[in-house]
Amino acid sequence: MASILLGMCLIFSQPKLVSSYPTPNEKTYASFPPPINEPRNAVYPNGTQQHLPHTIIIGVRKGGTRALLEMLSLHPDISSAETEIHFFDWEDQYRKGLQWYVSQMPFSYPHQLTVEKTPAYFTSFKVPERIYNMNSTIKLLLILRDPIERVLSDYTQVYYNHLQKNKSYPPVEDLLLKNNELNTNYKAINRSLYYSFMENWLTYFPLENIHIVDGDYLIRNPFPEIQKVERFLNLSPQIKASNFYYNRTKGFYCLRDSGRERCLHESKGRAHPRINSFLLEKLREYFYEPNKKFFQLIGRTFDWL
Repeated sequence: MASILLGMCLIFSQPKLVSSYPTPNEKTYASFPPPINEPRNAVYPNGTQQHLPHTIIIGVRKGGTRALLEMLSLHPDISSAETEIHFFDWEDQYRKGLQWYVSQMPFSYPHQLTVEKTPAYFTSFKVPERIYNMNSTIKLLLILRDPIERVLSDYTQVYYNHLQKNKSYPPVEDLLLKNNELNTNYKAINRSLYYSFMENWLTYFPLENIHIVDGDYLIRNPFPEIQKVERFLNLSPQIKASNFYYNRTKGFYCLRDSGRERCLHESKGRAHPRINSFLLEKLREYFYEPNKKFFQLIGRTFDWL
């Protein structure tokens, strides 16, 4: 009897195991339903689980996708994948299947929405159908900037990537102009033709499933834009104006979360190259009609004309 009592004492005196995964706060939330076609996945002792994304930031490259994700992550009901997964646009990744895709997602609680971002999705022809086959009712986030600003931002990123590798890269005018005409074969220009890509997405998803974030406004005044995203995702209004503060040194808004301040990486917000008036006018002429067609397609205008 003494040995039995001793054994029971040892069992109940063992320290509790502490999970390496996050622990929920004390607030009670309504659970979000899992996405359609959700592969079976293990539930961890603290209630976290990996899910297919409830929403995806589909683009656009150099439109502000990282800023949008960081701002959205201020919300306690958001759990976001840290890296761009490229599941739907890279064939090697897509062949690994949905179970592998789920394994790349963050651990989240039932009250949280899982978010993934890969800006290359928007301009990839195969991606809309593939996402539709995964979840035909998924909500999608698309952040766009003035096409000309997006072209210059695209060039700036590639320029600095070469610079870091001690490689030379041509001036922007040499790439955008050929014989005094706009080089429409330049990839950065093609990626800014939003109309043609949006048509493909609307073949599979209704417009009400795609929320377009104004990337230029997000830079100048992020709070109203992020409020619209909260409403689109049916999230409670948790993000506040006080979560944003303007950093004069960096020249853009940074985030304040529970007393901790953080800014985007130094590679973000770099100054774009100044272009001459001749090239600027060429770009404006080229994008004028595609922009008008895009506005008609989505029933909304931007300050791009």
